[in-house]
Amino acid sequence: MKPNIEISDIHLREVATLLNTLLADEYVLYTKTRSAHWNVQGLGFMELHSFFQTQYEALDIIVDDVAERVRSLGHFALGSLKSFLSVTHMLETESDGSQKQIIQALINDHETIIRMIRNELTAISDKYKDLGTTDFLTGLMKQHEKMTWMLRSYLG
Repeated sequence: MKPNIEISDIHLREVATLLNTLLADEYVLYTKTRSAHWNVQGLGFMELHSFFQTQYEALDIIVDDVAERVRSLGHFALGSLKSFLSVTHMLETESDGSQKQIIQALINDHETIIRMIRNELTAISDKYKDLGTTDFLTGLMKQHEKMTWMLRSYLG
């Protein structure tokens, strides 16, 4: 049954498509953060290992929240690696385990998500009239901004 929330089916579909792309981006970033947790090495290993765990746990919640937002708009959330990789803005990268490289790659990906959200907020609010998703995305953007600040702090 379709939601009856005074947003047209076409606009709900457009927002769900944007959210599914965000879902793919979040899932790829989650996977990269898990990899950072597993593969970081060098001085401060334990601190970074724990820090990356905190971040991937937060991203796991974000992934679930984005998927549930898509469902609340009456659409299906993407759920396969193939579908995620077909729409993500992220690039798959391999790490050499160096702290600086890992952290910089994660910063770049968080900032990609921040820019994507910021670029879509006005359309979601003004064109699609979906203030719930606008509020939801603003909260996600703030989470990514904080996570990026914390990552950036390791680089000095």
